[in-house]
Amino acid sequence: MNQSPKDLKKIAKKHSEKLAKLGMELGKNQFSYKVENKPSKEYWQKKIDDFKKYSEKGLEYYNQTYSLINLVNTEEAQMFLLHTSKFRQLGATFIEIMEKIEKNPSIMNTKDKQQSLWSRKIKEDITSHSNKCLQHEKDMNILFKEYYKKYLKEIIE
Repeated sequence: MNQSPKDLKKIAKKHSEKLAKLGMELGKNQFSYKVENKPSKEYWQKKIDDFKKYSEKGLEYYNQTYSLINLVNTEEAQMFLLHTSKFRQLGATFIEIMEKIEKNPSIMNTKDKQQSLWSRKIKEDITSHSNKCLQHEKDMNILFKEYYKKYLKEIIE
């Protein structure tokens, strides 16, 4: 923190405004992690495309969050960067699982009572991974919210 308090406030406010703008864009995306049992290739292609857009905007948002935290505490910012990296990894795995379903959408057919072990495993994986992604995002948002209240709020306001 080499800036004067006045400069820090100005820079932090600018980062905060960018973050708010990205947050609004992310909110408009309206991606839902909810997994539906839809055995349609089109459904899964749209789900993949929607998540890729959401994930890209999410990474922009979390990178901006990192920049804001980094203004005050480099160590905390590095920890947040690790969370952002995990968000990216979870998202990549989520896409891989959805692509498997897209190639074989019958995996999600609830009427098929004789599904293979492979199909059941993928179905379990998509549900489990969807929950992991959602929980990780919630944790990241809580982490930033707490950090903001503790360190940034008084600087920006």
